[in-house]
Amino acid sequence: MTPNLEADIVIIGAGSAGCVLANRLSEDPSLQVLLLEAGTHKSSFLNNIPGMTVRLMGNPKTDWCHIAEPDPTLNNRALEWHAGKMLGGGSSINGLVYIRGLRRDYDDWVRAGCTGWSWDDVVPYFRRAENFAEGGLASMGTGGPLAVSRIRSLHTLT
Repeated sequence: MTPNLEADIVIIGAGSAGCVLANRLSEDPSLQVLLLEAGTHKSSFLNNIPGMTVRLMGNPKTDWCHIAEPDPTLNNRALEWHAGKMLGGGSSINGLVYIRGLRRDYDDWVRAGCTGWSWDDVVPYFRRAENFAEGGLASMGTGGPLAVSRIRSLHTLT
C-alpha cells in the first residue's frame, strides 16, 4: 500500500466496466485515476480457457458468491449470483460471454422513472465500448476497447 496516495477519481472493481471507465478517464492527463480490485490478478489455465471458468464460480477466492433474496416464483429458493472477484470481474469467470441487456428491460426502466436509461439512450455507449472483430454490423461498435467476436467454433454440445 502506498502511503498518502491521492486520486481525483477512485473506481472500485476492475471488471470490464471498471477497466473501460478507468481507461477512458485516464485519457485526461489532469486526472489521477485509481482502479481498485479486491480479487486476484493472477492468470491461470482456469481463467484462460473458457470451458474451465466454471471452476472459478462458487470459489470465494475468485467469486463474490452473492446470494439473492428468496424468490417466491421459485418456491422461495435463494439463487447464487456469481460475480468475479479478480481482474476482469465477471468477464473472467463467465466463459468469455458478452451480451447486452434486452431492449425491453432498458425501456421498462424508463417507464419506471429512470430517465436517460432507454435502449436508445444507452446503445451508443455500448457501441462506443465495443470493438466487434468482424465489423460491418450497424448494431455493433468498432474501435472501442472491448474486443467482441462471434463464437469461433460451434460444437454440437454448446
